[in-house]
Amino acid sequence: MHTMNNNLKDIHSHILYGIDDGSKTLEKSINMLEIAVHDGVSDIILTPHYIYESDYNCNNEEKKKRFAELQKVVKKKELPIRLYLGNEIMLCENIVKLLKKGECMSLNNSRYVLVELPMHNELLNAKNILFELLKNDYIPVLAHPERYAYLSSDLSFFKEIQEMGVLLQGNYKSLLGKYSKDAKKRLKKMLKNNMITFLASDMHHGESYDLEAAYKKVTKIVKNKTITHQLFVENFDYILYNKEIS
Repeated sequence: MHTMNNNLKDIHSHILYGIDDGSKTLEKSINMLEIAVHDGVSDIILTPHYIYESDYNCNNEEKKKRFAELQKVVKKKELPIRLYLGNEIMLCENIVKLLKKGECMSLNNSRYVLVELPMHNELLNAKNILFELLKNDYIPVLAHPERYAYLSSDLSFFKEIQEMGVLLQGNYKSLLGKYSKDAKKRLKKMLKNNMITFLASDMHHGESYDLEAAYKKVTKIVKNKTITHQLFVENFDYILYNKEIS
């Protein structure tokens, strides 16, 4: 049984099958959800990549079909997990149009939109695009800020966009050494500076969630169990109920 202090409400995952570099089949998605349940995850937003003019461009209608299929099997198997739908959207000029047109979607139809930057080359107008989203009443949530190696390690870019109203979602496995040493160092620094609003799995392949280890690590950094719980669990509900985070 999992105690209250190490579970996860996950805002970032690649569990919806056949859309991106995550799960390839319905069976695999179910397998990943079984692992999630076993590891203490209670709620997951499925956020397949949406990258304009690439192969990862499954529209909302098609996503909803697959989501319904998956939900049917979850129900049949009586898996105790709640699923919601969204996207991880690569920032691009016409993101607002794409959202309004129903090509890609916000997190659970809320104002919160999970976005990412290119991994290796700087997007020069990133701030303008984020501003455009905010102007249209969306709240951008930037995925795994610790992983963009080209952004200066003084965190100035992130501080600037936070002042605009952008929120940051760290991949907690960065702290467990899943990515680079730099990513680990940066996420630590961001947590220490109270810059992170959500910690999520960014699960692609059904590996273990390692929540116990992650909880310990985060609590050691933020020195406050309440904050740890907010990052892994409580802040999720702001998205779910489309409430603004103060």
